[in-house]
Amino acid sequence: MIKVILGIVSVTLIWGYTWVAMKLAIHDIPPLLFSALRLFIGAVPLFFILFIRRKKLSIGKEHLKNYIVMSLLMSLGYMGILTYGMQFVDSGKTSVLVYTMPIFVTVISHFALNERMNVYKTIGLIFGFIGLLFIFGKESFNAGHGAIIGELCVLAAALSWGIANVFSKLRFKDIDIIHMNAWHLMMGAVMLLVCSFILEPSHAIEWSNSAVLSILFNGLFSTAFTFVVWFWVLNQIEASKASMALMFVPVLGLLFGWLQLHEQITIQIMIGAVLICCGIFMNTFKFAQNKA
Repeated sequence: MIKVILGIVSVTLIWGYTWVAMKLAIHDIPPLLFSALRLFIGAVPLFFILFIRRKKLSIGKEHLKNYIVMSLLMSLGYMGILTYGMQFVDSGKTSVLVYTMPIFVTVISHFALNERMNVYKTIGLIFGFIGLLFIFGKESFNAGHGAIIGELCVLAAALSWGIANVFSKLRFKDIDIIHMNAWHLMMGAVMLLVCSFILEPSHAIEWSNSAVLSILFNGLFSTAFTFVVWFWVLNQIEASKASMALMFVPVLGLLFGWLQLHEQITIQIMIGAVLICCGIFMNTFKFAQNKA
């Protein structure tokens, strides 16, 4: 259990800062190209680890379909849509919206994993929904269509991540986590690179120091390291419980965005973040007591 706790803490801290690093990078590099490079950099050390451990590098036919599905969910559905939407949304607000993911996991797990809904989880979902209303608020509509589209993209990415978490729980119980992540990252990098060539042909690119460092941080730490740890944690404890443990990430995201990027934290955003975190906590805390 100590290893699980350490894994969750490390993922929480790294993902808490990830949003600032991403915001810095996509200021100079097109979002889809950034995501492709991030996933490629994340995949390379994982393949190296497999090679050092003398593990099989190829994908068996029985796993190919599942790997492709995971690539679509995590690379295109999560990473691609997320970075596109983040162009129009502050890093702190992005972190709050993305971490509605555990709320989606709770609902999906009810149907797919037999982790049953109850009155406490339902109340938690209501808290999360009200929190979203606060996050969107009048400011988003006053900011124009770009902000609304960006926030909806981030929510769509959170849904895709939630589906991927449950899919992983269902299909990858006996799979080498490093092997699975290496391949879904590499396949996702290729998919996103193709999308970038098609959708971002004339986008200006500036290889600034902050952009390069952000790509390396996101590739090596936010992707390679944390993806392996996160999916390992999912196989150790219930999906909804693991997701609840990450409720501190949006708080860190808001804090880091305020400290480094001087992003404004409004009362509405704070109330929304608190409600979403409370909703996530209520779901898991009451669920754990019911299981006891």
